Formats: sequence, C-alpha cells, structure tokens
Amino acid sequence: MFNKIVLTLLVLVLYFLFRSILQGIAGRRIQDIARKYIANKTISYLLGLVALAALARIWIGGFEGFATYLGLVSAGVAIALQDPLSNLAAWLYIIAAKPFSTGDRLMINERAGDVIDISLFQFTLNEIGAHIDADQSTGRIIHVPNNWIFKHACANYTQGFNFIWNELPVTVTFESNWEKAKQILSRVAEEHSAVKSEYAANQIRKAAQKFMIFYEKLTPIVWTSVADSGVLLTVRYLCTPRQRRSSAMKMWEEILREFAKCEDIDFAYPTRRYYDNAAEGKAGCKGAPPAPIVPPAGA
Repeated sequence: MFNKIVLTLLVLVLYFLFRSILQGIAGRRIQDIARKYIANKTISYLLGLVALAALARIWIGGFEGFATYLGLVSAGVAIALQDPLSNLAAWLYIIAAKPFSTGDRLMINERAGDVIDISLFQFTLNEIGAHIDADQSTGRIIHVPNNWIFKHACANYTQGFNFIWNELPVTVTFESNWEKAKQILSRVAEEHSAVKSEYAANQIRKAAQKFMIFYEKLTPIVWTSVADSGVLLTVRYLCTPRQRRSSAMKMWEEILREFAKCEDIDFAYPTRRYYDNAAEGKAGCKGAPPAPIVPPAGA
C-alpha cells in the first residue's frame, strides 16, 4: 500500500511538472492567444489521460484486472454519472463537429454570450444582453453544461460569415413626406452598412453557398408599412455581431440630423388628437354636413 501511495504521488508530481514545462514552451513559441489557449488545453488533456492510465495501472493492476473492474462498475457509473458522461460525449461532439469554437458569439436556451472557454464538462460564456438592452457584455460569466448542445437549439452569430441582419424601425407621421424620408433612410443605411465593397459581398456569398443559404439582396433596404401612429419605415442592413449597437447609434444620430433639416418630415409617436373629417379630410371623403337643428313648431 505504501508503495502505491508513493507511486501515486510521483505520477501527480510528474503530471504537474511536465504540464508546466510544456505549457511554458507553448506560451513562448505561440503568439496568437486563441492558438495558445487550444495548445494549453490539449497538453492538459493528453497528460491527464496518461496520468489516469498510470494511476489505473498502479491501483488496479494488469489489463485483466482493469477489465474486470470496469465490468463491475460500468452499470453503476452509467446511472450515477449520467449527466457527466453526457457532458463528456457533448465535449467530443463540440471538438469534432465544431458547432462553435472559442471566440464565437452564440445563443443557447435564451442565454447569449461570447465563448471564452470549452472544457470537458462545460463551456463558459461572457454573457451579453439579459438586463442590458443591447448585445453587449453584462460583466457576468455563465457556465453552461456541454450536454445543452444536445437539448437546445444553438444559434451561432459568427459561424459561416461574420455578419448579421439588423433592423431599425422609424415611424413618421401620416402628414410627413414619407417618400423623402425613405430616400434619406436608404442613403444613411448605405453609408453605414458593413457590406460596402464587392470583396465583402463575395465573402458572404461564398459562405452562404457553403451552408446552403441564399440571400437575393445583401445591400440595405427600407421596407414600408403602416402603424397606428404613422408610416413605419423599417431599415434592414448588415452589420457585424459585435457592432450592432454602435452601428445603430451612428445611424440614428445621422437620421436625427437629416430629419431636423426637413420641414416636411416629423417623427410619429403615440398621442391623441381631435380630427375633424369635414374640415381636414379629403374632398371625396368628407361626409355631408350635419343637418341644422329645427326647433319644434310653436317653440
């Protein structure tokens, strides 16, 4: 027993020693942060497997003893460790299929954030959104079980091509020159859209072909509809996931400046007003004037 304890301590010391040495070498030779992170994880996992095999050999014995041991505990482990095993299987799926990687922005089960770590049993998100009214960091770290990838749909913001569609609803009054407002919005969207060159457009088209996605129009567009308060002009444009709020801010500031120059364009908002159809309505839509009140005979 004493010899086994000594050998176990030796294995653990060698594990931490070699891990420190190899990670130090990787840190000096690899400058890219993402590649350095992957290298450190790979070193830890490989050395961990070697150390685990050595410990099993020390405490269990040869292959026959190890096989017997596995046969006795496999049923209990399958039940007692159902979630950890499913998390481990999900980790293998994440590594092989790559539904997401470190640095990707994703949403899963109404949780959104940037992936900052992927481990054997969980992945970690730098949360965005939630109580923040935009896709920006909340400052909170979320630890998500790996097996969520089997249970919930996963939306990846950055895989395929690094653009998402964003929309800005702009409502002007019915009395405004909505066609002029639409031209202004189209010009502003063209200036601030992420797709400004044919090179960027080609990148998006190639990614769309890879994932069997087809967009007929990649340039900004303004859709027209009618809301309760006025004419609704919805600006639809492409932006990068991490610049959704900043791009919207720049566009709104430009829209406010442009509309301020126009005497025939006003923003609409929920309000209440008195409308006299006979006086304000179109000539063909005005109702007949009310009949005069005739006092009764003898009054």
